[in-house]
Amino acid sequence: MGLQGWGMSYQVLARKWRPRRFEQMVGQIHVLRALINALDSKRLHHAYLFTGTRGVGKTTVARIFAKALNCKRGISSNPCGECAACMEIDEGRFVDLIEVDAASRTKVDETRELLENVQYAPTYGRFKVYLIDEVHMFSGHSFNALLKTLEEPPPHVKFLLATTDPKKLPVTILSRCLQFNLKRLNAELIEAQLEAILRKEQIPTDARSCRLLAEAADGSLRDALSLLDQAIAYGGGELKEAEISAMLGTVDRDWAVALLERLAAQDARGVLEQIDRMAEFSPDYMAVLAEMLSELHRIAVYQMIAEGKPEELSEHEDIKTLAARITPEECQLFYQIALIGRRDLPLVPDPRRGLEMILLRMLAFYRETLPVADTLGEKTSLPPVIPLSDQGQKTLPAVQAQESAQAWHRMIEPLPLSGLVRELALNCVLKSQDGNRCRLLLPPSAQHLWSE
Repeated sequence: MGLQGWGMSYQVLARKWRPRRFEQMVGQIHVLRALINALDSKRLHHAYLFTGTRGVGKTTVARIFAKALNCKRGISSNPCGECAACMEIDEGRFVDLIEVDAASRTKVDETRELLENVQYAPTYGRFKVYLIDEVHMFSGHSFNALLKTLEEPPPHVKFLLATTDPKKLPVTILSRCLQFNLKRLNAELIEAQLEAILRKEQIPTDARSCRLLAEAADGSLRDALSLLDQAIAYGGGELKEAEISAMLGTVDRDWAVALLERLAAQDARGVLEQIDRMAEFSPDYMAVLAEMLSELHRIAVYQMIAEGKPEELSEHEDIKTLAARITPEECQLFYQIALIGRRDLPLVPDPRRGLEMILLRMLAFYRETLPVADTLGEKTSLPPVIPLSDQGQKTLPAVQAQESAQAWHRMIEPLPLSGLVRELALNCVLKSQDGNRCRLLLPPSAQHLWSE
């Protein structure tokens, strides 16, 4: 049975769709611009250092750069991809491209052995290129052995170094290299690339699947492609949002929205009942809080920039509804409580009870603001306005003060006030009313309530 019969002809997406040219790269425009200009103007340094987190294109950029140096049609930022040198580099068998994994060659003797052949001219290509990956794994003695060669290499040698942790490199190495920091990719770029690959692979998908994979990749395109491979296998050749969520272990946003709706309604019983329903699926309660934070962020953005809002916010009507029911101040309060709760959740004995306490804390500090006039009966009589004297008197006559206090207490009785806010209201005295606006006096003995 041939290799195809055993399924050995399949190539994972991360390798199949690895960029072969600079224009195929996703993002990293600041790095590509510098390299393209250097190649086109033939201003070539002898050592380049590419840094960045995993899966952002460090090794890929280095290989394309090596191809541009050794293309048979000449040094150019646009290698032909058809000559023997380009094809051999793409296939990983170009004799003058020496790829080294520093993590497996940490000893100084191995570094010296590697550098012994630097003095010899390239066998086939224009340059002998040393691509050292994870170079920060070299030992101190290995760096010392590399130092002199890296400073003054022969004209036919180029060093391309890649690392995820440049802080571990000696300053003497850093000062001898041109440094390029590759940035983490945002979810939009990764999502667009995944959608393009799925179209070319003719794999059906829905609107949200690629977004979920892009967010789970955390800035790494290689991770996103690995997750895409897994998702295709999990879904039997197609992508669906529910299946992707189950595979990733993410929380359905509907759960977070349901919790926020019950918080907006001040429904403590409903909040606990919703957590009961969620508990049947054994969710990750940390992920529940993370999804709530995402939804609160969307609500806050919608509240501040409802006009010209991002497209992703307009897709969900529930965002608009919640933005109308929760004030911007309350949204910020919920976000802060959820953020601090997420930090403290690992400390509680039971994560479910921890989530319940976080949400009940939101309710404890949440107060729906109602106009005073809406709570007054038609027969409620208000005391006359008592003006202050020219001497700045700030106290009311005893009889009138007592009547004013009783009327004010009748007014605030039906209001949904609690805690410190209610205590402050009970200690105030009504000075005057103008329509829905009330002016209050706070005696000096209760000033501490206002400062708190």
